[in-house]
Amino acid sequence: MSLHVLYTFPLRIGVSGIGMTAWHQVAGLAEVGVDVTLCCGTCERPIPGVRRVVETMKFAGVRIPYRFTGLERGIRHHDSVVARMLRRKQMQIDILHGWPLGSLNTLRAAGELGIPSLLERQNAHTAFAYEVVAGEHARLGVPLHQSNTHAGNSRRLAVEEEEYRLATKLACPSDFVAKTFTDRGFSSRQIARHQYGYDPTEFKPNGATRTDRRFTVVFVGRCEPRKGLHYALQAWHASGAAESGRFIICGTYAPGYREVMKPLLEHPSIEERGFVNDVPTVLKEADVLVLPTVEEGSALVTYEARGAGCVVLASDAAGAVGTDGHDLMIHRVSDVELLARQMKDLGSDRRRLGEMRRRSLTAASTLTWSHAARILLDEYRRTIREQQGQNAAKPKQEIQS
Repeated sequence: MSLHVLYTFPLRIGVSGIGMTAWHQVAGLAEVGVDVTLCCGTCERPIPGVRRVVETMKFAGVRIPYRFTGLERGIRHHDSVVARMLRRKQMQIDILHGWPLGSLNTLRAAGELGIPSLLERQNAHTAFAYEVVAGEHARLGVPLHQSNTHAGNSRRLAVEEEEYRLATKLACPSDFVAKTFTDRGFSSRQIARHQYGYDPTEFKPNGATRTDRRFTVVFVGRCEPRKGLHYALQAWHASGAAESGRFIICGTYAPGYREVMKPLLEHPSIEERGFVNDVPTVLKEADVLVLPTVEEGSALVTYEARGAGCVVLASDAAGAVGTDGHDLMIHRVSDVELLARQMKDLGSDRRRLGEMRRRSLTAASTLTWSHAARILLDEYRRTIREQQGQNAAKPKQEIQS
C-alpha cells in the first residue's frame, strides 16, 4: 500500500523560484509511487501522477490573483482551508509536508490528530538569515529595503518559529541549514535531512572540457549582498584569471549594489548579461559556476551547474551537495583568498579542471530530482516509524486523551 502524503504549498506551484522547487518535489514523489494530495494556492503546471489537487485561490473555476487579497491574507486563507480539511477528516493521510508561513494552523491540526509532519526549510533559520543578511548590507553600505524577503520582520519570524515548534521534523536540504537550527537549540532528532535536485532532461553537459576556449566562470542568481557576488569578483581579480579568462554575470541587481561594486565590474573580462531565461545554455558556456553566498538553503543552481558540466566553487553556506576537493570546491564565507586560489588552480591547470569535471558529472546522477524524491520518501517513512514508536511507548490512557 502506497504512502499518502498531504503536501501543502501556499503559493503558485509550478512557477519560477520555490514554486518550481515544490513542483519538482511533488512530481518526484508521484514518480516513486507516493500517493500525493496537493493543496496549493494555484497549480500553474500539470503534475504527472498527482490525482488530487486542491487550489485554495480558485473560486468557481476562476483563479484569484494574490494582488487582490494581498499575499499574507492569501497565505493565511490557504492555511485555514487545509487545516479545516484535516479536522473534518476529509482525507486519510500518513504524513503532512508543509511550507513556511502557510502551515501554522495545518501543523496544529495535524498534531491534534496525531499525524506526523515535515516543515520544508528552503533557507536557514529565519533569525539567522535576518542577522547575516543585515550584517552584509551594513558592511557594504547597501540599504536593506523592507521589500527584501530577508529584511527583519518580527511578525513573520514569530509565525515561523511557532511552525518550527509544531512540526514533527524540519526538512533541511543541507548540513548548513540543519546547523543553523541545532545551533539554536533544536535537537538533531528533529532534523530530516534531504536534498534538492535538477532535471537531467534540461541540464546536460556540452561534451568534454574544451581546452581551446578562455577559462570561463559564471555567476547565476540575484545580484545582491546575500549572494556574495562582491566576494566572487574580488577573488576573480586576485586570482589573475581576469587577464586571460572571462567572468559572466547573469542576474538583476538589488538597488544600490551595482554602484558599490562598480570598480570591480570595470574590467574587459566581465560580461554583464542581466536576467537570462536560458540558464542551461549559459552554463554550457562556462567551466565553473561560482556561488559565494552568505546564506542559502541548498541553491538549485549548484545542482543544475553540475548537470550541465560546470565545476562548482561554492561557499560553505550555499548548501552545495558533494565532497570538497573531489567533485566540487568549498570555501568559507567571505574567504576571498581561498576562493582566489581555487580559481587560479582551475584556470591555470586544464587537466585538473577536466578531472574535477569528470568526477562531478559521475556523481551528478545522485543529484537529480528523482534521486531527491527517494531520499525524501525515506525521511517520511523514518518520521512515521519514529512517531509510531513514541505512541507505542505512551501509556494507553495518555494516547486516548
